[in-house]
Amino acid sequence: MKILDQIIVTKKKEVELLKQKFSYKDFEEAELFSSKTLSLKEKLRSDHFGIIAEIKRKSPSAGLINKDLDVLQQGKVYEAGGAAAISCLTDYFYFGGSNEDLSLLKSAISIPILRKEFIIDEIQLFESKAIGADVILLIAEILTKEQALHLTIMAQSLGMEVIMECHSYNELKKVNDLVDVIGVNNRDLQAQKTTIQTSFDLYNFIPEGKLCISESGIRSKTDLIKLSEKGYHGALIGEHILSNSNPADALASLKFKPSQVC
Repeated sequence: MKILDQIIVTKKKEVELLKQKFSYKDFEEAELFSSKTLSLKEKLRSDHFGIIAEIKRKSPSAGLINKDLDVLQQGKVYEAGGAAAISCLTDYFYFGGSNEDLSLLKSAISIPILRKEFIIDEIQLFESKAIGADVILLIAEILTKEQALHLTIMAQSLGMEVIMECHSYNELKKVNDLVDVIGVNNRDLQAQKTTIQTSFDLYNFIPEGKLCISESGIRSKTDLIKLSEKGYHGALIGEHILSNSNPADALASLKFKPSQVC
């Protein structure tokens, strides 16, 4: 069984346990459920190119990245360094994350927070709002077009924005008009291989006028400038920053001025 299939099997079990333990009302009564959400769309439109900096301790492709990661300190570094938003992995088994990580960030950070999770059921949306997510991720590869539309409508009705992540032309066909941002994932989630060329190959198939970001495998300012020249509005970057002993310097090294884009 390939890694993505394994993750989804695990996630289905987690969702069943979640339904047994919590009701929708339980989440609606959580303190953070009524908190104001921040707009990633506005940040991407106001920045000439927005960097969504990621927080995760490990991944199936990279293995252990930083087991001693101080989530709050890392988040403050990202915010001070000019990140447009923070992506927080909440999956524990494969990525070492937790819901508590995201809630901690929400309590102290003033930029949008993306809950990066394998969302397959609407109860996860109520959970996302209850832990403080401003934005949620929907992965086209693990959803039908109908599921993606339903989850988009539900997430937005709760006040959150939606990034729809795609890796191929066929997956782009699942994107609905309501999606706030399209994310092109340069990593093949099944083979766990990454190439930034995926973003360049798929860009011409992205609906005109739709905000779009590139995800994974981005390692230099040159990569970001090329993506900006192509038409991308931002990028989600994790391992390049997380594996650096000085994340502030790593983030600063990626920033560029509009004048550098041809």
